[in-house]
Amino acid sequence: MVPPNAVAPVSPDDPTIGKLVADASRDMSSLIQNEIALAKSELKVSVKNGGTGAGLFAGAAFLGLLAIVMISIAFAYFLSMTGLHLAWCYLIVFGVYLLIAGLLAFLGIKKVKKVKAPERAIHQAQETKQLLKRS
Repeated sequence: MVPPNAVAPVSPDDPTIGKLVADASRDMSSLIQNEIALAKSELKVSVKNGGTGAGLFAGAAFLGLLAIVMISIAFAYFLSMTGLHLAWCYLIVFGVYLLIAGLLAFLGIKKVKKVKAPERAIHQAQETKQLLKRS
């Protein structure tokens, strides 16, 4: 029976510490390279889908803009049926759009003024910096 503190004898087939370290280093390098290759292939698919989606959104935005132009013309012609001259009708539609744009700008300015710096994150980063300086 082998005592509990006894060390097993080393056989010539056992790898050396240097070989084990070299094997571990090679395996880690291979693992990292494979993970990078996987990330690249996933990113290619994501970028392709993102580009296609952006193109489709651009097409939708363009068609939406055309729809706004057409409904504006229709609204102006509808106003002209009241007896107003067509030029005045277009001016009324322009004024309505100007009022809506002003309202949106006003609301946007109010929202932008509420934007603050990420104070907690900045404070945490400064604390981490101080702790690292002490070490």
